Amino acid sequence: MVYLIAKKTGHSFSPLIHKEFGRYDYGTKELEESELREFFEKREFLGLNVTVPYKTTVMQYLDEISDEAKQIGAVNTIVNRGGRLFGYNTDKAGFEYTLSSSGIVIEGKDVLVIGSGGASKAIVAALGRFSPRSIRVLRHADNVPERIGEYLDAQIIVNTTPVGMFPNAYVSPIELSQFKKVDAVFDVIFNPLKTQLLLDAHHEGIPYFNGLSMLVAQAKAGCEYFSGMPVDDGEIERIQDIIQKKVTNVTLIGMPGCGKSSVGRYIAERLGKKFIDTDDEIRSLGRTPAEIITSDGEDAFRSIESEVVRRCGMMSGHVIATGGGVVTRLENYDPLFQNGIIIFIDRSIELLATKGRPLSSGGLDALKKLHKTRLPLYERFAHFTVDGNGSISEVGDRILALLKELEG
Repeated sequence: MVYLIAKKTGHSFSPLIHKEFGRYDYGTKELEESELREFFEKREFLGLNVTVPYKTTVMQYLDEISDEAKQIGAVNTIVNRGGRLFGYNTDKAGFEYTLSSSGIVIEGKDVLVIGSGGASKAIVAALGRFSPRSIRVLRHADNVPERIGEYLDAQIIVNTTPVGMFPNAYVSPIELSQFKKVDAVFDVIFNPLKTQLLLDAHHEGIPYFNGLSMLVAQAKAGCEYFSGMPVDDGEIERIQDIIQKKVTNVTLIGMPGCGKSSVGRYIAERLGKKFIDTDDEIRSLGRTPAEIITSDGEDAFRSIESEVVRRCGMMSGHVIATGGGVVTRLENYDPLFQNGIIIFIDRSIELLATKGRPLSSGGLDALKKLHKTRLPLYERFAHFTVDGNGSISEVGDRILALLKELEG
């Protein structure tokens, strides 16, 4: 049995990845630091993957450590060979794959690595193969306003810290807008798919890359250690695509009454994803959207809605149906984009349902006025627009066909 050990493992993709390799049984173990010694003394495992915060701690329990892992100062892969424990670091190989597949030129560039932990050391070692002009490490003590100015000329930025990781998804380790020369941003975090740092890069028009390819590539190297057999590099892209498909959210926006909830349930069932309706999430707090708008006003409702959107957007592998006015607050875009794509269901005004919808009441003229206001906002949020005229299944099948096309 091969295990992933960490303090918390519930949101790891590693079991899915190693299941795809199909060469051994794979599970997870959540361990406190006080439990490590006894766990290693028993040695009841074929191998281990090790993640934060134990990549350095585990080294004291090993019989042999590879020269590369010693140089990096961290171990993330352990193999039990006849009762002797051998430690390796595959993070370096994982990030080398990310850099190679990104198409970003590193040679001659000034690179800033955020963080000085075990992952940072592996990243620095990997970067060295690509001949950057300089590599500087931004330690926590230097990541303050009075010192950050020394690092603002960076052209490549790599975050190796857990800042921005689920469930604290809406924070960034730096203020990216201060860095005016950046050619690309990398983040070793893979949950969420787009951290706040990467979302900021998106808004600045800077190419960005998350940690998913690194995760799969380092797992491939680990599989070779565990099984003793080579794994084709093509498996990295295949498994990465599987995970991407599984965890990506599909978010539906559109006018009130356009069928987002019904269509959302339809496609969620066919995609094998969970379904969330943000209006239902608001109702679970004790009042319906209509009741809140009627008693407290639309602004009060929008504030509640934004909080619900932030919470729902952090989840992965869901179909999310939103309220018709979610687009009226730009702050809702990043939460909906961080783990997925946004699809606008464009349904004819005459076909919109209006019962129980205070902002849609007032007849066709009122709807036309609301639509005229909202249409540019839907178009600003949406990555894709789908014809919303027709039955639930017809509209749902159009979305499914779009998703199939995007998979290539």
